Amino acid sequence: MDYKKEVIDNILNLEISGDLIGENNGPGLVEMLNDHINKGINKCIIDISGVRYMNSSGIGVLITILTKLRNKDGEVVLINPSEQVKKLLLITKLNNIFTIYDTKEEALESLK
Repeated sequence: MDYKKEVIDNILNLEISGDLIGENNGPGLVEMLNDHINKGINKCIIDISGVRYMNSSGIGVLITILTKLRNKDGEVVLINPSEQVKKLLLITKLNNIFTIYDTKEEALESLK
């Protein structure tokens, strides 16, 4: 898994690609998020269009990010999941917990 990060209008933008398998990369991702929370950022857009595969630990990482930000009165939105990831979100009913948009522009507008 690789990720790029950028802050736009005080909103953390993450672009994740590869396999989201929490055991290997999750702690680093959560630590980076904590650094941004400590700087007062409580909103996050996660572009998961490049995620090929996600296991239960990867889902756990997304839920951890969501929980940490909602505890700070923030929000997380996901953008552009692949068909396989969409199915996984549907099966696990996480599509009811996460707001999902098709484009970054829609996601940014919703969080402003």
